[in-house]
Amino acid sequence: MNFNSLSYAIFLPIVFMIYWRVPHRFRWGLLLIASYYFYMSWNPQYIVLILGTTIVSFFAAIFIEKYKEQRMRKYVLILASVVCIAVLFFFKYYNFFSNSLVIVLKSIAIDLHPATLDVLLPVGISFYTFQTMSYMVDVYRGDVKAERHFGEYATFISFFPQLVAGPIERTRNLLPQIKSVKNFNYEEAAYGLRLMAWGFFKKLVVADNAAIYVDTVYASLDKCTGFDLLTAVLLFTFQIYCDFSGYSDIAIGTARLLGIKLMTNFKSPYLSASLKEFWGRWHISLSTWFRDYLFYPVSRKLQPLGKRVKQRWGKAAGRLVPSVIALAVVWLSTGVWHGASWGYILWGVYYGTLLISALIFQPVSKKLVKRLNINTGSAWFAAFQISRTMFLVLLGYVLFRSTTLGRAGGYFGAMFGLTGNAGVDAAAITALKNHASALILCAVGSTPFVG
Repeated sequence: MNFNSLSYAIFLPIVFMIYWRVPHRFRWGLLLIASYYFYMSWNPQYIVLILGTTIVSFFAAIFIEKYKEQRMRKYVLILASVVCIAVLFFFKYYNFFSNSLVIVLKSIAIDLHPATLDVLLPVGISFYTFQTMSYMVDVYRGDVKAERHFGEYATFISFFPQLVAGPIERTRNLLPQIKSVKNFNYEEAAYGLRLMAWGFFKKLVVADNAAIYVDTVYASLDKCTGFDLLTAVLLFTFQIYCDFSGYSDIAIGTARLLGIKLMTNFKSPYLSASLKEFWGRWHISLSTWFRDYLFYPVSRKLQPLGKRVKQRWGKAAGRLVPSVIALAVVWLSTGVWHGASWGYILWGVYYGTLLISALIFQPVSKKLVKRLNINTGSAWFAAFQISRTMFLVLLGYVLFRSTTLGRAGGYFGAMFGLTGNAGVDAAAITALKNHASALILCAVGSTPFVG
């Protein structure tokens, strides 16, 4: 069941009306039934996956909180996390790694056939897996108490507005709201409807129309000129933003109808002055998840290494090494999280390299700006920073959209005039003409006013 489907247009009003009519003590049950129905509308069999992950994390968290022996608590956390990740790996990455292993073995004259599986990727599995893992880690750290009410915890994991595409909610924000008594608030509901309407506009009017041209160009790369490909990249910039942020707006708006506030997921990312700022504004729930549950733990574990580096190479190197390694781990993981292809992995390596370079050369750039007496508060410097950031983001989108290394290389070659393509075919021209008015709205959909 998609947000932009007739079934959802029927499903949501029914849930809304029943939710505000039943007593508070029954609301978690209604939300759980609605969430499981929503999830099963994609594939009924996969309810076993989200239910199994929920059961494992629920009892693991109780065990972690109950037992005081640190080693045993850590073992339980690791074991439960491995179980959750194993389910994600099997359905999302098994075929990719199986095919990749066969290619590697063939390169050393070992001929094998890939053992692939014909299975569909369960909807939202990356999101609810991360949500269960963050919950267990929060309990392990003592940041939250282990939930004893299985139904309310299951509702927290499967809450249908954010199940498919996030935001990836934290325990401290969403679970207390599911448990708390709420009264209907007209202003909140009206805000939720407006936000949903704006999300549907971005998704249906902007993103879906931009996709027509982008998909046509990507389907005929060998017939496109550099200008055609550059146009497709620019439109994809609008498409992916309006698609993803549109879904987030619909999810957040839907939750507001039910008296629940989900976290903000986008904050005008295309006005960022640096890549670090960009990733603090884009898919905030994911970037902060990697920051809190991967970057900080890895960098802390590497502090002893940093001290050894400091003794040998100086204070600056000792401070940088843990952060550099942690960034590399985070961005490799981010690439893998987004999808099972080398294009996504290369995309993660691309951003990791840029952010690590920015971290290393930050002192040099500050000295250069000071020596050149550049007014960092001027509008021209701000425009330069935003333009530079967007140029790097555009290059990253080519890697993200191409899915394979070969296609990405071919795209860059044609876009920068390294291949002699004749021009975009008639289908792409027709698509551009027929949807010109909608494509103009892409610019509106990416202004700072939409968040």
